Amino acid sequence: MNQTANGDSPFVDVLILGAGISGLGCAAYLRREMPTKTWAVLEMRDALGGTWDLFKYPGIRSDSDLYTFSYEFKPWRSNKAIAGADDIMAYLNETADEYDIRRNISFGRKVIRAEWSSEDAFWTVTAENVKTGAHEVYRCRWIFAATGYYDYEQGYRPAFPEESSFKGRIIHPQQWPEDLDYTGKRIAVIGSGATAVTLVPALAKKAEHVVQIQRTPTYIVRVPEVDPLLWLLRPFFSEQRVHAIMRRKNAHLQRLIWRLCKRYPNVMRRLIRRSNVKALPKDYPVDVHFNPPYDPWDQRLCVVPDGDLHQAICNGTCSIVTGSIKRFTETGVLMASGEQVDADIIVTATGLNLKLMGGVNVYVDGIKVESPQRLVFKGMMLDGVPNLAFAMGYTNSSWTLKVGLLCRYFCRLLSEMDRRGMVVAMPQRPSEPMETRPILDFGAGYVKRSMDILPHQSDRYPWQMTFNYLEDEKMMKRGTIIEPELKLFPASISRRETALP
Repeated sequence: MNQTANGDSPFVDVLILGAGISGLGCAAYLRREMPTKTWAVLEMRDALGGTWDLFKYPGIRSDSDLYTFSYEFKPWRSNKAIAGADDIMAYLNETADEYDIRRNISFGRKVIRAEWSSEDAFWTVTAENVKTGAHEVYRCRWIFAATGYYDYEQGYRPAFPEESSFKGRIIHPQQWPEDLDYTGKRIAVIGSGATAVTLVPALAKKAEHVVQIQRTPTYIVRVPEVDPLLWLLRPFFSEQRVHAIMRRKNAHLQRLIWRLCKRYPNVMRRLIRRSNVKALPKDYPVDVHFNPPYDPWDQRLCVVPDGDLHQAICNGTCSIVTGSIKRFTETGVLMASGEQVDADIIVTATGLNLKLMGGVNVYVDGIKVESPQRLVFKGMMLDGVPNLAFAMGYTNSSWTLKVGLLCRYFCRLLSEMDRRGMVVAMPQRPSEPMETRPILDFGAGYVKRSMDILPHQSDRYPWQMTFNYLEDEKMMKRGTIIEPELKLFPASISRRETALP
């Protein structure tokens, strides 16, 4: 890192928070498109990879295809369209090495405070060295928060009645013990989301039997682990071209499915049900365990590669119990229906907590930024907060599709500011009233539990969160760089400019 004028702390043009898939992507884009910019990455953990290094539970995999989940500039070479954490981590490590990112990462640095000075026109960031407890200070012109929106320290863990009576082990997937031997054990997995759907067939390979306990079903969609189109394209096109075609095809397909679910929910419900009926044993109670009470894409669909969940049900290594839990017992879980689910291990795949920007306290000229009071600009900045961008991907498609566009636009913005001789960029909220709603307008439990910490969006551009990759691609790659609502300044700005209207 460079030094400030007085040499008292490191200074960079861009300080990236987080070395997961978003942070590494931002670093690679800066290396590719803004080679003169200085940047550094602060990572709380001791390794890069974010989610893919943190979670260690059996079977962890992407719930989006890797052609859209990987980077646009780096082809996904594996045959698997749906891949596990090991393959994804190998891909991320390759990216870090190819773009020489690792030497710019400071591991074991937990960012706790970021303070913007309008007078100085830069951020002062305080990070804690997690090993020594010492505080370190960094200065930067821009912050790019690539922390995702999950709480990496603790997952969502509701209390269950009389759970202390259970004599076995209770485990949350986010704190999965790597040395756990579950061979020949009876396991109950509580939950119906992507984590539970992933865990159940993976655990069933070694366990005596796995029971998935769900309060309500979720939509389960079978997808091929290897996309058949891959074999048709490879003999005729380069690796990069194959990647581009697969990525484009899947982006269109994701959008089409989402639109069909929203426009024709009953039709899509029947199609998904028919697919499950075909994959499950004859006379299986599909409407009890695979027919949610809500419409498709009111919550995210769960994909199962090659129908591995269905296969585990068919071969008898797992089963599903749908209903409310009454209490835990010494030997398992008692359902409200009176059914007893015996277990040696209970896995609480009950979800995640949200934590924006990794819990960093952000101040602008000494005033704390309260996220719920701010509007999002172009899905990546907050009104009244200068030179701060954040990465938030799609909820109805691959996360990285959106993050890649944000990084591309971020580089375009920096380049245009340099061309104009500007140093500070700050979205400014219009003075007229606007209808607002939370930034994540989504029915998932982890979103509903976190409404009070989320920024808001409006009903008009550019204050909306957009979820259409094809439209966003035009806007972020080729559209207007400096919107009228984005105010630019050559250096210091008045403290009055950052106040909420």
